[in-house]
Amino acid sequence: MSLAILDGGTFYHHAAIHGRRYRELFDKTIYAPELTTDALAGVTFLIVPDRINPNILRACRDVLIHFAKAGHTLVVFGENRADTWLPGVTWAARPTNFWWWLDKTARPPNRLLAPDHELFQAVPFESTIWHFHGVLTPPAGARALIDVPADPEGRDSGGALLYEDWVTLPGRLFVSTLDPFYHHGSNFMPAASKLLDGFLPWAKRKAAPQIDRGGR
Repeated sequence: MSLAILDGGTFYHHAAIHGRRYRELFDKTIYAPELTTDALAGVTFLIVPDRINPNILRACRDVLIHFAKAGHTLVVFGENRADTWLPGVTWAARPTNFWWWLDKTARPPNRLLAPDHELFQAVPFESTIWHFHGVLTPPAGARALIDVPADPEGRDSGGALLYEDWVTLPGRLFVSTLDPFYHHGSNFMPAASKLLDGFLPWAKRKAAPQIDRGGR
């Protein structure tokens, strides 16, 4: 086995992880409160989906960091307060405009910074665009893949919605503020499902015993 995902136990996690659309892509599903180092034996690519109770993730902090230190790939989606348990993460909240798409003149501020990255061969940039809940400041040496400019109200100077980090820990970290599992499992936001349609098969392909650094 190679690709594993944490299950937070909510209806949207269950729908996204165990539903017919994606369930065959996961080699292992781990109920988040039961995460241990032993549970990750043989896993080289672990997805932490959005909106898992941060108290659970803080309690599992050492297990998750140990996994990344072993040289594996750890993907952390949004609304998990990763800034409280994952090294290098700095997060700033933003007010969320859930209904911007109803304004036909609206132009999302999202910017693709790394069109050459292998991920975007699998996931069209347009499939990463819906509302967002905050921005990340990548640690020195990490690479922002998608960002937004400074907040018009002066709350922050802008930041990443997705970054890749090879420097904070020996493994590969992808950290994002996006919450596709929640929206897919809630049947709300078609772009979120399209993101998972590309991302999860890509993750399955990348979940190999040796990390491929071709996308740096």
